[in-house]
Amino acid sequence: MPLHVLYVDDEPDIREVATLSLEIDPDLTVTSFDSGPAALSALDAGLEPDAILLDVMMPGMDGPATLAAIRERPRLFETPVIFITARAQTQEQQKFRALGAVGVITKPFDPMTLAGDLRGLLGRAK
Repeated sequence: MPLHVLYVDDEPDIREVATLSLEIDPDLTVTSFDSGPAALSALDAGLEPDAILLDVMMPGMDGPATLAAIRERPRLFETPVIFITARAQTQEQQKFRALGAVGVITKPFDPMTLAGDLRGLLGRAK
C-alpha cells in the first residue's frame, strides 16, 4: 500500500540517508524537513502525510514539542507518529509512547531495514 511519510530531522546527512533508505520501498514517498516549524508550515499549507517520522533531539522545537503541535491540528490527530532517536532505553521509549507515538526507531538505524521497520510499527498501530 502506498504511503507518504513526512520525515523531520535537523541532521542533513541522516535525513538524506533515511530518505534514500525509505524510498528503497517503491510504495513509500518521503517529504523531509530540517525542523519542526518547517514541517508544521508544510502541514498547515495542506501536506497530508500517512505517517510522520520525527527526530527527538532537534534545536529549538524538539520532536516531542513538534508532536504536541501536530496533535493540536484536528485533521492530523490520528496520523501515526514514530520517533527516531539515539535514546533507546526502555524508559525513554515508554515516555515517547506515552506522548502518543506509535513506536520508536533507534539511531543508528539499518538503512536496509528502515522501510520494513517503519511499516512494522505502522502495522502494529492499526
